[in-house]
Amino acid sequence: MLQSDKWAGILPGSIYHALKKMEKEHLVELDSVEQTGHSSKAIYRITPQGEEELKKLVLESLSSSSMAFPAVLYSGLSFLEQIPTDEAIAALEKQLAEVKREYAELMDGERQKTAAVGELPMHVRLSFDNMYDQFELHLSFLNKLKAALSEQQATQRAWEVSDNHSPEKEDS
Repeated sequence: MLQSDKWAGILPGSIYHALKKMEKEHLVELDSVEQTGHSSKAIYRITPQGEEELKKLVLESLSSSSMAFPAVLYSGLSFLEQIPTDEAIAALEKQLAEVKREYAELMDGERQKTAAVGELPMHVRLSFDNMYDQFELHLSFLNKLKAALSEQQATQRAWEVSDNHSPEKEDS
C-alpha cells in the first residue's frame, strides 16, 4: 500500500468511483480526456461548488478532534489474562516489528518527498514531526508493556521454583 493511500484513506481502485460521484454532485467536472497509448486518462477540474465543499471539509478537519487511540490493542489488553504471558510477549514483539517497519516507511516517504520537492512547507514538516512523535510514543508504550510482562513472567517463574523447593514439598 502506498503511503498516500494510508494517509488519505483512499484505495487506488476507488478514486474514479469517487470522482464520478463528485461529478454527479457537481463538485468536479470533466475537463479533458488524454490518450496515452491504448488507454485514456480523464482529467477533472474542481467546480466553484466543489471549492466551497473543499473549504468546508478542510475547516471541519482542522476543527474536529483527530485524537485516535489504539482501540484494538486496548481491547486485547482488557483480556490479557486469557492467554499465556509468553504468547502475549511474542504477539507484542510481532507488533513492535510491524510498527518499526511502518515507522521506517514513513521516514523513507519523507526523504522521498523532500528529494522530490525540496524543503517541505512548515505544516508538512510539523505533520511529519507529529507522526514521528506518535510512533515514538507507541513504541515506548509497547516496550514498557513487554518489559512489564517479562518481569511479571520472571517473578511467576521464581515463585514456582521456590514453591517446588519449599520444606513442605521436601517432607512429603
